[in-house]
Amino acid sequence: MLDPKDFKKHSDPVVAWIDHYLNDITKFPVKARVAPGEIYKTIPQEAPLFPEAMEKIMEDLDNTILPGITHWQHPGFHAYFPANSSVESVLAECITSAIGAQCMIWDTSPAAAELEQRMVEWLRDAMGIPSDFEGVIQDSASSASLVALITAREVATGFRSNEEGVPNNLRIYCSTETHSSIEKAVGVCGIGKRNLVKVETDTRMQMDPSLLGKAIKQDLERGMKPCAVVATLGTTGTLAVDPLKEIAALCKKHGIWLHVDAAYAGTALLLSEYRWMIEGIEEVDSFVFNPHKWMFTNFDCSVYFVKDAPLLIKTFEVLPEYLKTKSRGRVNDYRDWSVPLGRRFRALKLWFVIRSYGLEGIREKLREHIRLSNFFVETLTSVEGLVMPVEPFLNFSCFRLQPDGITDPVRLNPLNEAFLEEINRSGELYLTHTKIDGFYTIRMIIGQTYVGQKHVELALERIKKAALSILNKFGQNG
Repeated sequence: MLDPKDFKKHSDPVVAWIDHYLNDITKFPVKARVAPGEIYKTIPQEAPLFPEAMEKIMEDLDNTILPGITHWQHPGFHAYFPANSSVESVLAECITSAIGAQCMIWDTSPAAAELEQRMVEWLRDAMGIPSDFEGVIQDSASSASLVALITAREVATGFRSNEEGVPNNLRIYCSTETHSSIEKAVGVCGIGKRNLVKVETDTRMQMDPSLLGKAIKQDLERGMKPCAVVATLGTTGTLAVDPLKEIAALCKKHGIWLHVDAAYAGTALLLSEYRWMIEGIEEVDSFVFNPHKWMFTNFDCSVYFVKDAPLLIKTFEVLPEYLKTKSRGRVNDYRDWSVPLGRRFRALKLWFVIRSYGLEGIREKLREHIRLSNFFVETLTSVEGLVMPVEPFLNFSCFRLQPDGITDPVRLNPLNEAFLEEINRSGELYLTHTKIDGFYTIRMIIGQTYVGQKHVELALERIKKAALSILNKFGQNG
């Protein structure tokens, strides 16, 4: 057991470990190279009965844990969407952990509540979101979207479903490209997955407003009650942006709650040249984006904006005697703004990051990632046998091998699956895939906090080498 008076003695090796990790991370393979169950088997079956030395724990961190870590902060990490960190955010998290506050209501840490209020206002104003929106920090966009759909459910039922149960005629609409968290949320909130209507997309993978309008009309004719529409700014598969203005007009016409999932691409609203994505925002009811994806702030940190905060609070507030305070009604008690009672002090790391970078510093880094992506795309398009099935956007692109004009996915999909495995085998890169119109396609995100030109050039080299290897094998095997 460690004594607080010896904190510096015991923290020095940990700080040294973090310093080594952050500066030498490229020495590790990006993706963990262990078999399922391999780490589990190295951990003793029973907990220790007696204290163990911190030196031994740190030794086991290196020997047991580190081999099973996929390094999300590695500049060769181009998979999924990033979960970015930064030195500033790491330092803030250390302080947050030391304070150890449970920030459920204002009284349990006034500074936490008021800093959170100010941080979401800073971001709201910097992103061009209307000033009548208020915000709260959630753990993830999945949780925020669940909160949005539960609120929409209560509004649609006159706030009866929390008391009486959920009627079976509520309908939720999203595109076929919408994140899986929406399907999960529809199930969790009691509306039911069979009441989720997935609207087809156009050739740009964006929700088709005309088809949305037809789906709403058909449901109304059947006696169903349209409850909410989820529009996406930056789908997971291809970073497609749903046409918000047209969708908002439909929602306004029919009195439907409109929630916007901008989990990844929302950060780009800090750049004035991408504000077109939120044309129609004044008709939106709720909006979420994740600073922990592309704003250099440790997971978890998801900012959820809502136009009518009293509706949100009415949906979630429960007031037992032990939570009654004299400050209630004069402050934001954020435990009423989400599902859990317990809340972390997430605002501190946002405060550190925004102040350390400044808005212009964040914008500069975002634009550099976009520039690097453009460089990647321009270089890769010259590689024979590679095609890009959708237009690159922001710092995202995708590609696949398609030799000799072959268009049959039965032949191309195994080829591209092998291609991705070959890319990742080096340990210097980690990319993942999606499917576009049934074709296995490799995704490329250039958004890791400290990624630079040399890392993108290395990625291009490895991808071209892998493509040549797979195409040679393909040619040999016919």
